[in-house]
Amino acid sequence: MKIRVGYELIYDLPQPTPMIMVLGTHFSRASDVVVPDHLTTTPSLPIEAYRDLFGNWCSRILAPAGRLQLTGDGIVRDSGLRDAIVPDAPQHPVEDLPADTLGFLLGSRYCETDRLSDQAWQLFGGTPPGWARVQAICDFVHHHITFGYQHARPTKTAWEAFNERTGVCRDFAHLGVAFCRAMNIPARYCTGYLGDIGIPPVPDPMDFAGWFEAYLGGRWYTFDPRNNVPRIGRILIARGRDAADVPITYTFGPNTLVSFKVWTDLVD
Repeated sequence: MKIRVGYELIYDLPQPTPMIMVLGTHFSRASDVVVPDHLTTTPSLPIEAYRDLFGNWCSRILAPAGRLQLTGDGIVRDSGLRDAIVPDAPQHPVEDLPADTLGFLLGSRYCETDRLSDQAWQLFGGTPPGWARVQAICDFVHHHITFGYQHARPTKTAWEAFNERTGVCRDFAHLGVAFCRAMNIPARYCTGYLGDIGIPPVPDPMDFAGWFEAYLGGRWYTFDPRNNVPRIGRILIARGRDAADVPITYTFGPNTLVSFKVWTDLVD
């Protein structure tokens, strides 16, 4: 199948403002790209691309004062398969983990493993290690947090989501990540596109999605405590320790987001 993905973000800027964007389809899907979702700006501006510490492609600009439009529109080929389920994927002892996974065991800006460690062991210490333990974490988070856009705020952490029991998809993912790390399972935050493919249409406006990946059985697997069912058409944009590493946009100055549109549509 082919999936059209894209976005239109419009900002008002009171002064010239440097910006960083993490908006393009992830390089791991490069062979699937049919039409590249290149970032374009209105007015037209020089764009410098670079890779961050996690290998994500980022773009930086110096936006002038006034109105700025950021747009991308592409088509990505997808297998049409749902997220993998591998119940026998084992958990690795920490001493056997590859070195490049160890950073994803540590606490981070939005995932306070130190504050959640006791709760994690009380809740999941009796579960079988490996896939079943991560799924138990996802089941708990899915039922513990009530989803609602009115509950979103950019500063909310996993600890706060756990206590407030409300949030959006990134809060579900942050709590899942924090619990996994507290149980010695490497976990990393993911952001990308996830449309209503293979499910009844959802009336809410489309948005970027947040989920996480856990390292089990020698590879990274996708887990999504917000939806908690395998989904079709998940298109990755970026990975990091948490949402602080993969902001869709980061502005170095005051700004107003005037308009925000995201699309993820199956192409006939």
